[in-house]
Amino acid sequence: MTIDCFSNIAFIPNDIWVAITIKVTSDSIRDLCSLRMTCKAARNAGEADIVHRSVSIPPPHATPWCWCLNPEPKRFFDRCMVAGHPELLFREALRELFIRRNENVGLQMLNSATSTGHAAATYALTMTLLLRTDDNDEKQKGLELYRKLDAAGSLADCNARCFSILTISWPGEVQMPRIEEQHTVCASAKCSTRGHMPLLYDYHRRAAERNSVHAFGGAAHIPCIQCHADYDLQAFVNLP
Repeated sequence: MTIDCFSNIAFIPNDIWVAITIKVTSDSIRDLCSLRMTCKAARNAGEADIVHRSVSIPPPHATPWCWCLNPEPKRFFDRCMVAGHPELLFREALRELFIRRNENVGLQMLNSATSTGHAAATYALTMTLLLRTDDNDEKQKGLELYRKLDAAGSLADCNARCFSILTISWPGEVQMPRIEEQHTVCASAKCSTRGHMPLLYDYHRRAAERNSVHAFGGAAHIPCIQCHADYDLQAFVNLP
């Protein structure tokens, strides 16, 4: 139930209310619910698509379990999805790609989330494009995106985000693609590290199992950016 008080609130333009609501909803879903109960103007502003695209979505491990049982949160998240919320598009894209095996739908969702600047979606799109063997142009696009993420220092964080979504949201259900020889990104015959990234990744993985200091560093010492991409592909397909 909302109560409209006799004040200047009634004369605030709707676009100002929407801007206020976006600021509130970017902090927490509960704050959005509280704001919408204050007055009719706030409730109406909370119905805007841009608000549903801006709401703060908690990570899987922080999502209250009761939300999964209550139809009201599901309707809210469905509305956010329809509005094009980048985080929800990113999560649903991973489900389409690596559980339902629906590559076209998954790529479409990743492209939509990437267009908003969502870094983890950009990373997932990058890895998916680099795994393509049927379209060299798409693979080159993936390498360009990889260079941008590498320059921004976002690769490790994005890999961790994908790991969190895939392992916590759908444990045991994920089917990651296998890397074959034709998936190799580095094609330079002069590169001394070309083709060695699977061995390097396996070495670091085994070192991590022993809690050895040799588990750290990845391919940071490798000068070839394309071999870096090959190493990260190994890390990506071995996420779950």
